Amino acid sequence: MAPLRVPAGVTKLIARFRRDEKGNIATIFAFSLLPILTAIGCATDYSLATRMKAKMQSAADAAAVASVSANSIGYNAAITMTSDGSVAAGVSDANNIFNGNLNNTTGYNNLSVSSTVVKTGATLTSTVQFSARVPTVFMNVVGWSALTITGSSAASSSLPLYLDFYLMLDVSGSMGLPSTDAEQTRLSAINPDNKINYPGGCTLACHFTPSGSCGNGNQQYPTNNMCLGYLISRTSQTGYKKILTNNSNKLPTYRLSSLPSSLYAYNSSYPNDPALTAVTSCATDGTDACIQLRADAVGYAVNQLFITANQTQKFQGQFRIGLYPFIQYLYPYFALTSSINGDPNSAGTINYAAANLASQLDTDANASLGSGGTHFENAFPTMNTTITAVGDGSASNSTLPYVFLITDGAEDPQTKGINGGSWAGSNHATTLNPTTLCTPLKNRGITVSVLYIPYAPIQNPNASFAGNEDGYANSNIANIPASLKSCASPGFFYTANTPADITAALNQMFNHALVEAHITN
Repeated sequence: MAPLRVPAGVTKLIARFRRDEKGNIATIFAFSLLPILTAIGCATDYSLATRMKAKMQSAADAAAVASVSANSIGYNAAITMTSDGSVAAGVSDANNIFNGNLNNTTGYNNLSVSSTVVKTGATLTSTVQFSARVPTVFMNVVGWSALTITGSSAASSSLPLYLDFYLMLDVSGSMGLPSTDAEQTRLSAINPDNKINYPGGCTLACHFTPSGSCGNGNQQYPTNNMCLGYLISRTSQTGYKKILTNNSNKLPTYRLSSLPSSLYAYNSSYPNDPALTAVTSCATDGTDACIQLRADAVGYAVNQLFITANQTQKFQGQFRIGLYPFIQYLYPYFALTSSINGDPNSAGTINYAAANLASQLDTDANASLGSGGTHFENAFPTMNTTITAVGDGSASNSTLPYVFLITDGAEDPQTKGINGGSWAGSNHATTLNPTTLCTPLKNRGITVSVLYIPYAPIQNPNASFAGNEDGYANSNIANIPASLKSCASPGFFYTANTPADITAALNQMFNHALVEAHITN
């Protein structure tokens, strides 16, 4: 058989192809195809791993935040802790939240999650760390069977602080003044006390009840030597006036036989004389049922403070409040308690005690308070020893204390013996010494917040009575604000003129304390 002959044209084409360098492109492409495909496969595997990490990171973020959020399991557990440390309930909660967010998610194996939730002071911190393996498809060809992904997330929150509020309540004579000028006018028009020295009507130092310190020679009409100003302020003004009108502008003797109850009693022999209904407190000024005294206005404001505290607290027992009135001495009228949501009309609650703060006015009968004057020099040292420890508010055994001083700021050095005892000392009003009295508390880390209820000038002052006591009291008014402002911690000085102002200011003081506590802790 003759040999196969290749046409000459084909031979030329083959020879040309072999000589042409452009033909290397095909060879290069052939050799490059495997790494290109490998790179594309790696990118695909890496993209899958990145998306999986994003899902787990989102789950970790959610777990970290949720495990320290308000009212979470860990948050509530941390609140009850009395020392710093790990919060086991929070750790379990964080892990459960992380795993729950990945429920029904596939495409990974060897998942490991580790959470920590730690209470440090008033701060709760959560950290969630995770790692997992994401199987590969394309990279497995080159020996990479899986990609490892890791991540972490952290979050923190501030725990609510345990705060104690010690209310230093001035119940000395001047806090027995009616709460407004209009209320002063109402009392002066009807009060028989000390009429010989105050022809225009007594509004100050006429609240001793019903001790025999008001001699009949000083009264507008015979009262068995009893002071009636406070008792009159507790009852219907129209009813009291009607009795006076029916009895030649004085009280009949049957109303005076055994004060105070007889003042309000009905006697069938006097059918035209109404029975009077006494109130224990006077929450509102200008009402017929009573004349509101300054102590009444403060007591009402304190009860509004209780409402604010109950609405603000993050958990039961976060706030404790105590009532510490003072005259000659300071005493725990109602010591610190977290039970501040009682009924103001139910005896035995701090709410009732606050509503009836006027009952603590200087009546010359309470040995715990003493009588006569206004004695900051005794009240502050007693308060300083009453507060036995100063914490940071991070736990129930490390409470952060605040002292709220509510006063008209007039210091009066005089004293009086209980139950008709004699007077002693100067009755010339002055001001407290902030350096010796307030600074020791502030140096211990106690915040002193002051509510100044401006000392109202005494109406119808008598320059000849008691060594011009009224004149000294009125001239001292200008000196009071500066002394109280120096007593207060920076930014914690407030002024309130009207009953509504007192309520608003006391709530501002409370809210200021909450903000300041978180800033400093």
